[in-house]
Amino acid sequence: MHVSFKKILPHLLVFVGFIILSLAYFSPVLQGKQILQSDIVHYEGMAKQHKAFKAETGQETYWTNSGFAGMPTYQLGAKYPHNYIKQLDLALRFLPRPADYLFLYFIGFYILLLSLKVNYKLAALGALAFGFSTYLIIIIGVGHNSKAHAIAYFPLVLSGIILTFRRKYIVGFIITALALGLELVTNHYQMTYYLMLLVVVLGVAYLVDAYRKKVLPHYFKSVGILTVALVVAIGLNATGLLATQEYVKESTRGPSALTINADGSKKEAASSGLTTEYITEYSYGKLETFNLFIPRFMGGGMGEDIGKDSNLYDAYLGLGASPLQAKEAVKHAPMYWGDQPIVEAPAYVGAVIVFLFVFALFLVKGRLKWWLVGGTVLSLLLSYGNNFGVLTDLFIDYMPLYNKFRAVSSVQVILELCVPILGIFGLVKLFNAFNSDEEKLKALKYSVGITAGLAVVFLVFKSVFFDFIGLRDQMFRENYGLDFASALVEDRKTLFTNDTLRTLILVLFSAGTIFFFLKKKLNETKVIIVFAVLIVFDLVGVDRRYVNNDNFVSANKVEQPYQPNTSDLQILKDTSHYRVFDLASGGARASFFHNSLTGYHAAKLKRYNEVFDFYISQNNINVLNMLNAKYIIVPDEQQGTAVFTNEDANGNAWFVSQVKSVASPDEEILALNKLDNKAIAITTNEAIESAFTVDSLASITVLDYRPNYIKYDSKNLNEGFAVFSEMYYKEGWNAYVDGELKPIHKVNYTLRGLQTPKGRSVIEFKFEPQVVETGSSIALASSVLLAILILGGLFYEFKNRKKLSE
Repeated sequence: MHVSFKKILPHLLVFVGFIILSLAYFSPVLQGKQILQSDIVHYEGMAKQHKAFKAETGQETYWTNSGFAGMPTYQLGAKYPHNYIKQLDLALRFLPRPADYLFLYFIGFYILLLSLKVNYKLAALGALAFGFSTYLIIIIGVGHNSKAHAIAYFPLVLSGIILTFRRKYIVGFIITALALGLELVTNHYQMTYYLMLLVVVLGVAYLVDAYRKKVLPHYFKSVGILTVALVVAIGLNATGLLATQEYVKESTRGPSALTINADGSKKEAASSGLTTEYITEYSYGKLETFNLFIPRFMGGGMGEDIGKDSNLYDAYLGLGASPLQAKEAVKHAPMYWGDQPIVEAPAYVGAVIVFLFVFALFLVKGRLKWWLVGGTVLSLLLSYGNNFGVLTDLFIDYMPLYNKFRAVSSVQVILELCVPILGIFGLVKLFNAFNSDEEKLKALKYSVGITAGLAVVFLVFKSVFFDFIGLRDQMFRENYGLDFASALVEDRKTLFTNDTLRTLILVLFSAGTIFFFLKKKLNETKVIIVFAVLIVFDLVGVDRRYVNNDNFVSANKVEQPYQPNTSDLQILKDTSHYRVFDLASGGARASFFHNSLTGYHAAKLKRYNEVFDFYISQNNINVLNMLNAKYIIVPDEQQGTAVFTNEDANGNAWFVSQVKSVASPDEEILALNKLDNKAIAITTNEAIESAFTVDSLASITVLDYRPNYIKYDSKNLNEGFAVFSEMYYKEGWNAYVDGELKPIHKVNYTLRGLQTPKGRSVIEFKFEPQVVETGSSIALASSVLLAILILGGLFYEFKNRKKLSE
């Protein structure tokens, strides 16, 4: 028992060390503060209604009316029954956010390196290099939590796969099934897709190796085991996956039924995914590659703090700004001069770890090197997007699902994983007695020549190679003058020079450490300590430029990110049911207080979004009326905002005298422009085309209005057709007339219509998504199956070990 504890103790110490480091970096959490993340502020606005509903009723709602006139909550943090893998995820994230994500970065990478048979000291060093990688910290700072969450489980998935290929079949299966289950529960399928690309590269490397070593049966046995693990992991997440698959067809990520754009131009040929322009909008510039090695090679981000000693500070003073105004302005200086539309910060991997990566290229051999290099190169080339159109177009056209995702630059998460792994293996080979000192010294010379040489070339020839002019500089020149634009260029040169010199010094320190080890001046432990200091100094020094204690605020400000203004307070006095169209503010602010026509989400209902593009964005009052936009918030110079009450809003529901059928979705959406929507409904369903008699006493009034349930009192002397100012979504919404299920018809391109009987009746709309019930049953069965397989596997392993010991 004592020997066993000695083996476990180093790992326990590393575990505790990771906790301390995670809390130290995000130390304000210890004071009860929370990080203020821009994307999470919007999320809180969109999620307010369904969170409040859960708090009030104890029930989950899978529909919200707070944003974009109504949409499912599947991508807004919906919780599902029997989602036990989520409970495991929550248990692993026991630290306060965002320290929990940093801890997951550390521990996952540590386990991955252990599975690759790296000793615990180097594994811990690698975890520091991965966890503090600038991009991984930046995404936490801006609120890309699900992305950070998904990336954090990458190493754990790879650990299970590698252990399986190492013939640790039972342990490999268990880790792979659980890790894949955790990966999918993060609900960021773009990141999971990128992980799949790396797994394919890994699989090819192992296949080639198996063929050469004549162990193909073992390879295919491993693939079979991993396939079972994947199926179980999918089953654990069945509800979320099925709901997403169902929703994506109706969202902006699915194909459109229209053949025209809002401006009347012809749409591109129907596609099952996003347009190439949208996918490649954030294409990484080829020159930006050097940001991985030199943090502010391209100026850093679009809002750098460059201080009072900058040329830009003087330029602001020259424009008439006060010293205080100039000081505040240079805290957000537009230093970035690359090709992307928006960049918060550079995707810096680290000068030290890049140097070790290059060093490893000359020492590491075999499949490990090639899948890591292959993953790195593939990741980099795909991140170029339209700057390397041959490969990008090939993937968009022929790689399944690749056209579902945008922001191709984020594919660099693959290299941000691969580079530190290979870098650490450079040190493994350095300490390995099988490699001669002569070979190591040669590798050191080459790596210094490449990395330090590159930095020196940039320092000497920067003015020859680069102009330091950004995409928006013409605008700055026109608005602020030539002196201002020149100041921008000079400050960018200064940042470039300072960070290139910084990288050069770090490379020389790293090279010197290896040199002194080869000369027997330093032992392994001291080398690891020196590199730990260098890596932390290097990465944390850059990370803190962008995510630091200033990002933290009181918990109340995060949980209540918006305060009601006079317009909100005025509208909230109305206790009826209506929608608000906010022209005064962007994002999800209006959704926090009202049922809004706007919001903040990457995957809105497609039909609503098209109506928005065609009409709502143009303030078309006819369409606003049918969407029951009773209040319109407009900017006001005196009070900030003002409220316009739209007395012509149609209300929650109304009877029409005619349902008119048109031949195509194009005709349906175009008809909305001048449609008398209080009297006529438009549909593409010929079966319900008809005329109806509407008497003056006919009415439909709301009796109960909740996110997932609406009850109406209908009075009509005749059989009629009612239009409801609610979003049509065929998968989940059911209509009951006096308790009898009735079909819901799509009318006016995006609303619900219902044929009603004469007389008085009760109409109920209930959101009852079958996908949740089906998925939950599969998740429960998969959880039970995994538990049985784990227990059976562990019993089998115990039995085998017992036999071996006898």
